[in-house]
Amino acid sequence: MANTFDVVCVGNALVDVIAHADDGFLDAWDMVKGSMRLIDEDLAHALYGQMGPAVEASGGSAANTAAGLASFGGQVGFVGKVAADQLGEVFAHDIRAIGVHFQQPRDGVDAPTGRCLIIVSPDAERTMSTFLGASSLIAPDDIDEDLIGSAQVIYNEGYLWDSPSAKSAILKAMQTARRSGGRVAFTLSDPFCVDRHRQEFLDLAEHQVDILFANEAEICSLYEVESFAEAAERVAGHCDVACLTRSSAGSVVMTSDGDRIEVTAHPVPTVMDTTGAGDQYAAGFLYGLTHGRDLENCARLAGLAASEVISHVGARPEVSLAELAHSHGLA
Repeated sequence: MANTFDVVCVGNALVDVIAHADDGFLDAWDMVKGSMRLIDEDLAHALYGQMGPAVEASGGSAANTAAGLASFGGQVGFVGKVAADQLGEVFAHDIRAIGVHFQQPRDGVDAPTGRCLIIVSPDAERTMSTFLGASSLIAPDDIDEDLIGSAQVIYNEGYLWDSPSAKSAILKAMQTARRSGGRVAFTLSDPFCVDRHRQEFLDLAEHQVDILFANEAEICSLYEVESFAEAAERVAGHCDVACLTRSSAGSVVMTSDGDRIEVTAHPVPTVMDTTGAGDQYAAGFLYGLTHGRDLENCARLAGLAASEVISHVGARPEVSLAELAHSHGLA
């Protein structure tokens, strides 16, 4: 089947609720700054009731990446599960409105649409409490093999690994992509997620994944090392391309051929909110990759997209990334 989509993303379909608070609020609710924890519906309601004024927007890590790809002008699809409720309608409308192909789940689900409650600290760090709801119920039957087979790359988020049915769905998507000649991309998502699934993620990196995305904490956690340099060398032997982000230090791209490409971070006058930085980095990199760019150009597009999203509150671009790339000579 001829390629129709540049990238199809598979991930949690969530609505983000973003509010500002100080470190004392995090302590009061037993949150670890900069991490993501899973919570139940009761705690989600209680926490929401204590949060200050919030910005609500459709989110989810892989869905944010899909939004970034669409902003670059890519042809992109998203696979995720929402309920037939108000937040589910909001999510479906928002993602389609920005040009992402999204199929509603085939069957009804007995859980509300998931949401991610995000606290932004004064230092712009984000701390997430996620009620997965319907998003965790994605299953192998929700994977449209024709859709997956039509993509150059499928992109999967590590967060889904916490749900057995979602894990099975990801594995089906990976197998379908490989049979169709597509490439498999995967993000480690969060250091605590890596801690929970280290051995399986190591196996994925070595045997299933072509393009791996991780930040410094995640890749060091994966290999249980203190040194970023050591972790980078080790991942280079496991997958074709490893994209490793280092916040203000930029990013490093390692290849199985022994290449190491270092790109400085794109300057940002004021960092407002780091939510979605990794998601948009992946969007820029995958857009470049599926449009024939070399790896350095891919990394520069990625850094540019990340810099845009951290300059404002919210995890999705507020300006056209295609126009932004053109204005910086990266189009």
